Amino acid sequence: MRLAVVTTTLFALVFPMRQAWAQKAAIEVDLALVLAVDVSLSMDLEEQRIQREGYIAAFRSDAVQTAIRQGLIGRIAVTYVEWAGVGSRYVVVPWTVIGTVAEAEGFAVQLTRARPKRAIWTSISAALDLSLDLLRVAGVEPTRRVIDMSGDGPNNQGREVTQARDDAVAAGIVINGLPLMISAPTGPYDIPDLDLYYRDCVIGGPGAFMVPVRGIAEFATAIRTKIVREVADAAVPAPRVQQAQAFSTARCAATGRRGGDFDP
Repeated sequence: MRLAVVTTTLFALVFPMRQAWAQKAAIEVDLALVLAVDVSLSMDLEEQRIQREGYIAAFRSDAVQTAIRQGLIGRIAVTYVEWAGVGSRYVVVPWTVIGTVAEAEGFAVQLTRARPKRAIWTSISAALDLSLDLLRVAGVEPTRRVIDMSGDGPNNQGREVTQARDDAVAAGIVINGLPLMISAPTGPYDIPDLDLYYRDCVIGGPGAFMVPVRGIAEFATAIRTKIVREVADAAVPAPRVQQAQAFSTARCAATGRRGGDFDP
């Protein structure tokens, strides 16, 4: 009887302590950000190199570092993911907390160490699903959660992109877009209005926006501008998913599905 009382008392003391420790262990951040970057074969090696260098330069820039420090908490958590088809999704840099210049530099250094992988197909939906899973196990307490999706083509493998988008938005996540429109459409799977596709089929959530890139020279500036805006949570008018869309739900589902895209 006495042993049972002692055991119950210890449990009553230890369990709240464990709960308090677990709550204390979760680092508070202004933003948990997934950088989801397209590495399908339609991106040539030079474009991939410049894209990667754009992200490296962004985290080394005063603009991004200042935006991070000026947040309410003064730090963010970031992970960098590369994606192509359903079976080609890679976490290049795991969740990293950035609040100082040294931590921002450390994230940039990690990006310099791994060469971009390349693969066939373009599954934006699978990349969104992976990003959602990563946000669920980030190990931080963020004020906001954002997926930063870049790509040069429409979804052509996996489930419907609007389904993946809606699941993420329902979980309280904002999806922003970086549609890459560097080359003129040449193949049967390219679309000339990728920016409209991203606006109506990919991005979502309160304040969702996109920054189209129409030339290689725009990469670095576009990436830096986009990350600063995400970190600062700037209240600037931006395209949002609306009921009256240039791309209907049916067109979102059909675009890019003409027999499959092997990114020739």
